[in-house]
Amino acid sequence: MAADHWLTALFWVQAIAFSIALGRRARLWATGRSAPLHWPALLSIPQRYFVDLHRIVARDPYIARAHMATAGGAVALLGLVALNYGLALYAHVLDSLIALAALGMLAGTAAVALRRLSPPPRLSRGPWMRLPWTLAACATGLLLVGLVPLAAAGPVIALFTLLLVLVGSLELTWAPAFGGPMKHATAGLLHLAFHPRPERFGGRHATALLPLQLAPQPEADGSVRLGVQRPADFRWNQLLAFDACVQCGKCEAACPAYAAEQPLNPKQLIQNLVRGMSRGAPDQPLLPGLIDPQTLWACTTCRACVQECPMLIEHVDAVVDLRRFQTLTVGDVPATAAQSLQQLRLTGSQGGFAAADRFAWALDLELRVLRPRERVEYLLLAGEGSYEPRYQRTLRAIIRLLQRAQVDFAILGEAERDCGDLARRLGDEATFDALARANIRLLASYPFKRLLTADPHVLHCLRNEYPALGGHYEVVHHTTLLAELVRTRKLAPQSPASTVAVTYHDPCYLGRYNGETEAPRELLRGIGVELREMQRSGLRARCCGGGGGAPLTDIPGKRRIPDMRVDDARQTRAPVIAVACPGCTAMLEGVIGRRPEILDVAEILAASVQA
Repeated sequence: MAADHWLTALFWVQAIAFSIALGRRARLWATGRSAPLHWPALLSIPQRYFVDLHRIVARDPYIARAHMATAGGAVALLGLVALNYGLALYAHVLDSLIALAALGMLAGTAAVALRRLSPPPRLSRGPWMRLPWTLAACATGLLLVGLVPLAAAGPVIALFTLLLVLVGSLELTWAPAFGGPMKHATAGLLHLAFHPRPERFGGRHATALLPLQLAPQPEADGSVRLGVQRPADFRWNQLLAFDACVQCGKCEAACPAYAAEQPLNPKQLIQNLVRGMSRGAPDQPLLPGLIDPQTLWACTTCRACVQECPMLIEHVDAVVDLRRFQTLTVGDVPATAAQSLQQLRLTGSQGGFAAADRFAWALDLELRVLRPRERVEYLLLAGEGSYEPRYQRTLRAIIRLLQRAQVDFAILGEAERDCGDLARRLGDEATFDALARANIRLLASYPFKRLLTADPHVLHCLRNEYPALGGHYEVVHHTTLLAELVRTRKLAPQSPASTVAVTYHDPCYLGRYNGETEAPRELLRGIGVELREMQRSGLRARCCGGGGGAPLTDIPGKRRIPDMRVDDARQTRAPVIAVACPGCTAMLEGVIGRRPEILDVAEILAASVQA
């Protein structure tokens, strides 16, 4: 048999091996629950790969170029080899193109190998350390094919070339069946097509949790399972997503709980979910064998991991799915979180406060309490912060500013109740569902134009999560409205006599969850203060530690997350940290020792307007 034909035979053997490997992996994904499967979505892969995925990868220019060269060269090589040798054309011009593509792939793998010589701690070791060399073997073998056609090469060169191609192609085709590093490539491309949140693509924000079916079908043994206990409880496209993990560790580097040395490593969590799926026992519990329950409760649901993940994996969705089982089926919620959930069920307030006390602090402000069928432009929802003396100062500043600007607004008074955010993040979907449906019925009685809130958690719930239950509202954060009032000169701040330096802390539920990072900064610039940005700011800001019920589950670590965030602020040497969330205010003010003053953006504006 001619040497060219040996390469043709090798191509088809490896194609069959890849089909077997893909089928083996697909059987693992298929153990999950059903989810929509739209085959035309495969056509969206190029757009999602070259735009959405590389928008994230490009944050690290070095690895972005290395990835483009390696992946682009590999895809080009596969196509050209399939054409020239799979179809037995043996055209010299195609050999030349194979050589060019191989050079590109070889340059990319060389860059990856250099990074691996002194890898960052977050990068996985083990099989990943061999990957640059096996891919380089494939690229080198095909470079020789392009430069010296096998038919013209001597037997030694031809055999050496075929061995190089064989070693490299095994990494690409067969190793993924057994969890090799390159499984992320196949799973990743399919994940882009069948993503659990296809609405994320195109630069949009899609952060709402999917509702949980609260009346599931009983299991074969008559038991009822709410939430995720086993790999088979995840939807099949979630299992596919876990397999797409490239183990780059960017989620690990971004996670505030991991930085605080709490028992959560988002990369390890995803890999444990992969192990649970791969061990051939999809009906075996994940907790506590593979995953420590404390891992789940350490999560602040800040979505920093999701923001950084180049494969667009939804870590937070997986955490909440697992929490739902622990909360609803097992009834195991740590620390004081269980008490807060009980108070929510009984009183509609996390702290068990009386509804009549929600606005007791505002009796002197002559607030209009909206009555059914009365019309108002803005209906102000105070949220749980209205029970906290510290945040009452912020709410008073907001109310004074709205009154000064003659904004048409009103409150619900004692009719207002918790939005259900805490219950949903802690996995208590039943309590969230009850609160949300009660709120939707209540709000249906009031013909308002917009909802206004100073709490990003309330904003997110009502804007993004209530629609699934029939509640559709235009919800505005107070910084957005105040920035508009300053822009239209309905409020006229006075620049401070001496420039005051301020650093702004982005709330996770305003920034990453809702994409609003500019309005608070526009407002601060409009006041005339000097804005000093922390190293981690905007969509990549560090969490304050107050989301996801973390202050109530109280999982210990070596450091406190708010202490780390205040350290970030100290590096700017700004005397004031501007905030825009009651949770952030409470967490950052709880930092012991000398620290910058914590002021809501509204408080800074109110002081400037009154100057």
